[in-house]
Amino acid sequence: MDHSSLFDRRGFLKKGVLTTMAGLVGTRIAFADRMPTGYIPLVFAEPNPMVIKHKDMVVLNDKPWNVEAPASLLDDAVTPADKMFIRNNGLIPDSIDLAKWELTINGESVKAPKTYTLNDLKKRFKTYTYQLVLECAGNGRAGYTPQTAGNQWTDGAVSCAEWTGVRLKDILADVGLKDDAVYIGYLGKDLHVSQDPTKPVISRGVPIKKALEDETLVAWAMNGKDIPLTHGHPLRLVVGGWPASVSGKWLHTISVRNKVHDGAKMTGKSYKVPINPVQPGVDPPEDQFRIIESMPVKSLITFPKTGATVDLGQSIALRGHAWAGDRTVKTVQISFDFGSTWQSCKVQNPKNRLAWQQWSIELKLPQKGYYEIWARAVDDAGVSQPMVMPQWNPEGYCNNACHRIAVKVV
Repeated sequence: MDHSSLFDRRGFLKKGVLTTMAGLVGTRIAFADRMPTGYIPLVFAEPNPMVIKHKDMVVLNDKPWNVEAPASLLDDAVTPADKMFIRNNGLIPDSIDLAKWELTINGESVKAPKTYTLNDLKKRFKTYTYQLVLECAGNGRAGYTPQTAGNQWTDGAVSCAEWTGVRLKDILADVGLKDDAVYIGYLGKDLHVSQDPTKPVISRGVPIKKALEDETLVAWAMNGKDIPLTHGHPLRLVVGGWPASVSGKWLHTISVRNKVHDGAKMTGKSYKVPINPVQPGVDPPEDQFRIIESMPVKSLITFPKTGATVDLGQSIALRGHAWAGDRTVKTVQISFDFGSTWQSCKVQNPKNRLAWQQWSIELKLPQKGYYEIWARAVDDAGVSQPMVMPQWNPEGYCNNACHRIAVKVV
C-alpha cells in the first residue's frame, strides 16, 4: 500500500487519516499527537489487525476481508458489530474526510443530479431506524457438493443489526425521478485489491420498486453508533432481505437508471442463479441465469452450541433466528430423529418488516446417545427450507438447507 498520501509535508498523519482510524477502532486514538514522524500505525498494516471482530470469528480471507461468525455467536437479538460478518470485495478506504463526504444522486432517470453533504442528509430528512437482515448470497456455500468457487461460507454470513439513516425514497423524491426509472446502482469508495483506481470493485443495485420501500435506508449509524469503517463508515446503502452485496458500503453515489444497472458484479454470473434446475457440476450459458432478489427462507440454531453435552432428563432451552427475505416466517420446527418427526417452536414477530424472528423451544431428548437437532423454517407463502442441499448452482448461492447441531446425552 502506498502510504505517502497519509502524511502532510512535515511527516505527520493528516487529520482525515486520524478520523478514519478513530472510525475503525470505534474510539479516539489515545496520544495520537505523540506518534513518531512518518510512523505508519498498525491500523494500516496488511493484514489489518484493527478490523472489529470477536475473537471467535472465522477469517476466510483478509485481502479483501471476508469474516464469518460461528452460529453460536449470533445468539443476540440485534447483532453486535464485533459479531457481524464482513464481506468486502475491495480494500477499505484508507482516508475518510467527514467534512467533505457527499452523496450524489445522478443517472438517466433523475430530473437533475443533486449532491448532499452528510449534514444535509441528517438535517433535511426524517430519520428512521430499522432492524434489517443482511445475508451474503454465498452464505452456506461450503455445503454444496460438488464444491463451487468462492469463499466457503458455512452459516455465519448473516446479521440483523439496527440501522439508522434516511429513507432512500425521501432522497429520490427530493431529487425528482423521471417516469422511466427502472433500477438504481451504487458506487462506493472501496479500492480494487490491485490498488489500481481505474479498476471497478463492485457496483450493484436493485429495481426501483425495492429502492422505494420504506426500509431501504441510506444509513450513517449501526446499533446507535457511527457505522464501523469495516461495515461502510460513514455512509452505507442498506437494503434488507436481498443479498447483502446490494447494500453498498462507503457510499458516495446512487445512479437512477432507465435500465437494469450494469455496474461491476451486475453482469456475467455474479449474484445470479440458473433459471432452470441444472445437474450438479454443470455450468449453463450466461443467458440462462437470473439475478438473485429476495433471499430464501432460512433458520439458524444459536443455542446451544454444537457439541453440547446434557444429562438424561435435562431440558434444553433451544433457540435461534429465522428469516425469509421479503417475506415473514410462519413456522419453525425442530427434529432430533433426522426429519422423521418435527416439533413446532414458539416464533416471535419481527421487530419490523425485514428483521429476523427469534424462535425457541424447550426440548427433552428421550435417551442417552448422540443426536442431531435440525431446524426448519416455513415462510408465509408456504415455502419450506429443504432438509439437505437445495438445487445446486455453479456459483454456490442461496444454500438454505436446514441448520443442524450435534448434542450428546449422557
